[in-house]
Amino acid sequence: MKDNKTFHLIKTPVTWTQAQNYCRQHHTDLASGLDQIYSEEFKKLPKSEGLWIGLFRDSWRWSDGSNFSFRYWDMDSFNDGLNNRTCATTVLERSGRWSSAGCDHRKPFFCYDENVILIHEEKTWEEALYYCREKHHDLVSITSLREQAWLQEKAKNASTPFVWLGLRYTCTLGFWFWVTDDVIGYNNWDSNRKVDVCDMSGAMDTAGEQKWVSKPDNNKFNFFCSKH
Repeated sequence: MKDNKTFHLIKTPVTWTQAQNYCRQHHTDLASGLDQIYSEEFKKLPKSEGLWIGLFRDSWRWSDGSNFSFRYWDMDSFNDGLNNRTCATTVLERSGRWSSAGCDHRKPFFCYDENVILIHEEKTWEEALYYCREKHHDLVSITSLREQAWLQEKAKNASTPFVWLGLRYTCTLGFWFWVTDDVIGYNNWDSNRKVDVCDMSGAMDTAGEQKWVSKPDNNKFNFFCSKH
């Protein structure tokens, strides 16, 4: 899975909640996490008094579930009337430092599209593979802990107990492989539920520790497609 995201500046001033709802309906979510708000896309934006980002005050967490402890506040504006400010902005002409604002203020905002989509249809592994290759790009591969953590959050929204991945076992050659040809370096197998036999493919458990498990190909689950 390539960690590619597309960003969109929405210039219409709206409240933070309206911005979040718009992004979730038309894209993926409000721009969230350090990799997004320090992207080249942000640097290219025209100067602005403030843009909504996906950070809100519930112990300050990101709208899309991103997990970052680093903070980059403009403390002068952040501390000014903080009790009434529960959503975050970024002020581009101040080196991108963050500020807080009342969530009912109206501001432009920044959405992103992600490279992976959870398909809420129930299909066998092969049906899922063909679906992804016809409508998107391919079944997803997971090559790092960061990708695993990100997809775990998405998998919680599945309607099946497992979600198909692009992981397949070849009994002819006797090994597991990603259909995207990514090298299997990182792995998150549940060793007690990994079965190396024919007609098995890899899925992620949507509950508990959300480990990878091997399941018969003819089981029907939701699945992750990569978009490019």
